[in-house]
Amino acid sequence: MTRYGKLILEMIEGSREHMTAEQIFMQLKKREPKVVLATVYNNLNLLCREERIRRISVEGVSDCYDRVEKHDHLVCRKCGRLSDICFADLTKSLEEQLGEGISSYDLKVFYVCPDCRRGG
Repeated sequence: MTRYGKLILEMIEGSREHMTAEQIFMQLKKREPKVVLATVYNNLNLLCREERIRRISVEGVSDCYDRVEKHDHLVCRKCGRLSDICFADLTKSLEEQLGEGISSYDLKVFYVCPDCRRGG
C-alpha cells in the first residue's frame, strides 16, 4: 500500500463522517501539499477493491467512502444526508433465504431526516 493509501485509510477508519473523494483530497492536501486528486481516486479505488473501505453510492449524490465495520445507513430523500444506524445483523437470515453464504450486504434505508421534516 502506498503512503497516500495508508493516510487515506487512516482518515476513513478514524472518521464517522461519510467523506467524498473531494473532501478526502482537501483534508489530505493539508498534510501532503503535493497530492493530486487523481492519486486520491486511484487509492480509493484500490482500497475498495481490496475491501478495506466501502463506497456508498446514492443516486444524485457524490459517492462517499466509509469503513468496513458492520453498520447500515439512513439516507434522507430530501437533502441526501447519510447517517449511520445499526440494525440486527441480517446475514444469517439472508443466507437462509438464499440457501448459500454471502460475503456482505449494503443496506440503505431512505427516509426524511428531522431537519428536513422541520423545513430546515
